[in-house]
Amino acid sequence: MDKALPREHPLRGLGHGAAGAAWVRQAGHPELARAIEAHPVSRLAEAAAERWLIEAPIEERIVTYADKRATQRVVSLEQRFERWRRRHPEYTDGLARAQAMTQRLEAELCQAIGIAPTAVERLRWVDAAIARAQANGSLAQHVTDPSAA
Repeated sequence: MDKALPREHPLRGLGHGAAGAAWVRQAGHPELARAIEAHPVSRLAEAAAERWLIEAPIEERIVTYADKRATQRVVSLEQRFERWRRRHPEYTDGLARAQAMTQRLEAELCQAIGIAPTAVERLRWVDAAIARAQANGSLAQHVTDPSAA
């Protein structure tokens, strides 16, 4: 959510996750904030990630997993983490731990719904919903620009 905010927006200073959570609270959807706040990849690199993986509500786990599979299109975990490793080589060790945790999360979620990770795909209605939001001015234009991801 915070990536769709204009660069000068005051919430951007809160950092990824926290800014998006604050935005949805302000927009009147506080029930979504916790899942958004919990999703950054850095959380899965923390020592507490193991416990989070077991105890987090399903909504948090789904949002976290979805974030790891999506840029402007659905990609594999390997593709997503390889991109982060290229962009942030200083976090190689943390990214390795986060990737292992995400692979566990992927196995759990895909097993629960009875699909293989290769069957995960973008919902068909997403592109139309983004276009409508952009047309009515409620979503920044750069959100669907692949170079912005």
